[in-house]
Amino acid sequence: MQSPTPITLADELPAQGLSRTKIAAYLGRHRETIGLWLKGIATDRLAGFLARHEQATTGPRRTRQVPAPTKRLIRALRVREHECRGQTIAYFLEREHQIRLSAAKISEILAEQYVIRSKWQKNQKREAAPTASAPRAVIQMDTVAFGQVLAFTGIDIYTNEVAVVRLPAMTSEDGAAVLHPAMDDRFTGHVAVLQTDGGSELKSAFAHQARAYCDRHRIARPYKKNEQA
Repeated sequence: MQSPTPITLADELPAQGLSRTKIAAYLGRHRETIGLWLKGIATDRLAGFLARHEQATTGPRRTRQVPAPTKRLIRALRVREHECRGQTIAYFLEREHQIRLSAAKISEILAEQYVIRSKWQKNQKREAAPTASAPRAVIQMDTVAFGQVLAFTGIDIYTNEVAVVRLPAMTSEDGAAVLHPAMDDRFTGHVAVLQTDGGSELKSAFAHQARAYCDRHRIARPYKKNEQA
């Protein structure tokens, strides 16, 4: 338990003409902390603020751990959706189970069980990320979830032209269905390279349909945002 003495002194020192900055330096606290103490004392008086402060510092803290059943759900969704990424799992987790977690937290949970690459495994040399020297040379496509609203996005990395089509659901069949309006209406039908990440909605039916719209469908390396527009 933190001693109330510094708070008591913080209440008494202003009467001696000391500024909050000097009080903070004297007590070894941050100036904003002194300000919060004095504001609380002005509201609750010294005795009330001390009691509230002691209760806040000794009371039970809310746990930040994700419950084990939720972790099992996350792993089951990853298997069901063919090793999909964290954002896709976050979408299904909220839609089907009303549980909201960030994609970063989901990735952290998956890392507890799954090893993406052994630390002893040598990196494999891969082809360089594509660059564009003309329009329609490289189109980067991805899906974005805004809560319950899903969108399929495409961007010409040379001209920065953008296509956005709303998705009914996060499946490869839905991704394949929106290729036509995105490519024909915005990107004149055919491009040299169509680049996506490895999300499950951008595989299977989508990958099969993508062959009709590009010379090459490239899968960007995971966790390499510099390869993506």
